[in-house]
Amino acid sequence: MEGKTLKHVAIAGNIGAGKTTLTGLLAKHFGWDVHYEDTTTNPYLEDFYHDMQRWSFNLQIYFLNSRYRQILAIQQGDKTVIQDRTIYEDAYIFAPNLYEMGLMTKRDFENYFDLFQTMSAQVRPPDLLIYLRADIGTLVSNIQRRGREYEGSISLDYLKRLNERYESWIEKYDEGNLLIINTNNLDFVNKAEDLGHIVELVEAELHGLF
Repeated sequence: MEGKTLKHVAIAGNIGAGKTTLTGLLAKHFGWDVHYEDTTTNPYLEDFYHDMQRWSFNLQIYFLNSRYRQILAIQQGDKTVIQDRTIYEDAYIFAPNLYEMGLMTKRDFENYFDLFQTMSAQVRPPDLLIYLRADIGTLVSNIQRRGREYEGSISLDYLKRLNERYESWIEKYDEGNLLIINTNNLDFVNKAEDLGHIVELVEAELHGLF
């Protein structure tokens, strides 16, 4: 990192961990640009939640392409960008989970993962990855609070499987710098001191990068 500028910070975490909210708050604090996850214009998301088996491959390809384009834009640009969710999470958590649950065929999963490996070899990992760790109770209450209709059908078993995959991915993550934040007892939306605590943790990591 010596002599380089900070370009890419990414926030990882399960559904309901608070990624999007914290992404916005950190961007505002540090003056960074934001690349949000494409959930509003994603043409597959609602269909996927109604029929996961039919739409799983389409959804994962859409996310893969969307995030790959984000990373290319970050690396070609001259601004610091914070990204809501990473290209790794789809490949190591969501797609294999769908395959394991019988919601994606072996053929589709292998095709998808092969494409991911080709694409990820062309881009650099984030300068800093922030992982938001949360237990199932925290995730569920956050999901219920925001009330997205298509998330109403998410089962506890699905969230639990994802959490287990997140933990095993983070345990082995060696692509770059990693900061783990346990969000179970933090309310960074309503408590300024909780957000301040996170900002201090991030600043300490960034200071160590240069």
